[in-house]
Amino acid sequence: MRHWRWTFGREGVAGLRARKAPGPEPVKARAALAVVSAVLTDEVADRRNWTLPRLQNEIERRTGERISKSRLSVVMRKRGFRWRRPRHTLKGRQDAQAVDRSGLRLRLLKQQAQAGDLVLLFEDESEALTHPYLAHVWAGRGADLRVAAPGQARKVAMIGALDFAAGTLVVETSRSKRSSDFIALLTRLDELHGPRPGRPTKPVVLVIDNGPIHTSKASRAALAARPWLCVEWLPRYAPELNDIEHAWRDLKRHFLAHQTFRDLDHLDRAIHAAVTDLNNERQSKTCANLRIAA
Repeated sequence: MRHWRWTFGREGVAGLRARKAPGPEPVKARAALAVVSAVLTDEVADRRNWTLPRLQNEIERRTGERISKSRLSVVMRKRGFRWRRPRHTLKGRQDAQAVDRSGLRLRLLKQQAQAGDLVLLFEDESEALTHPYLAHVWAGRGADLRVAAPGQARKVAMIGALDFAAGTLVVETSRSKRSSDFIALLTRLDELHGPRPGRPTKPVVLVIDNGPIHTSKASRAALAARPWLCVEWLPRYAPELNDIEHAWRDLKRHFLAHQTFRDLDHLDRAIHAAVTDLNNERQSKTCANLRIAA
């Protein structure tokens, strides 16, 4: 207490604030960060994959300082560096102006769909495997997380349409991705959104890419035979504009993960059950009994 009173009398309140104890200068950390910042500034494409041992050797070669891997990892993380996996990008093959125009058009369509003025559908294809998908999962510390993956993986094609405003996913399954499978999905959309006596009519916009099963003669004829369906074509190499990609990810990560399927029929049944569960979860009410007080 006597020391605090003496410090307060000389420096005021600022003198009572916590301060770091003096210590040796972080020579190794400073040298390591200088080298790391230099070698990691370039784009990751066509760059040497700098692991911790390689960075250690490069730091020692340039500065003469030898820093341990654990210390180097701590220093790099404190300065914002992370060990992460890069992703593929198609931006080098995109038409930037076409992507911008399509993105603006889709934003306007989404606003109209949320207002209830039209039905906006995003269509695309994906596939599911008989081998289990591995996703993040909660488990006890030290638990041995293993999922059996016997035999050779086989796949089932999924062709679906996502209702943007309602959040519901419609999926047709098959053993291939052909124009006939796409037309089968259009037949399903006829039942859900096509004109019917007594059904209120809304404009229906179908967002699709330029894949071969969409641009074939049979598919073009099927689309032309549905004048109630307006097609919004996506630019080439722009999957980020298709909102159904998020639904495919959720379906595989949260509803099909960690399951080993006996055969294709078992997988086919599981896909449809998973789609039903996904739609029910998205439509569930936060409070089922509205009379319950908050």
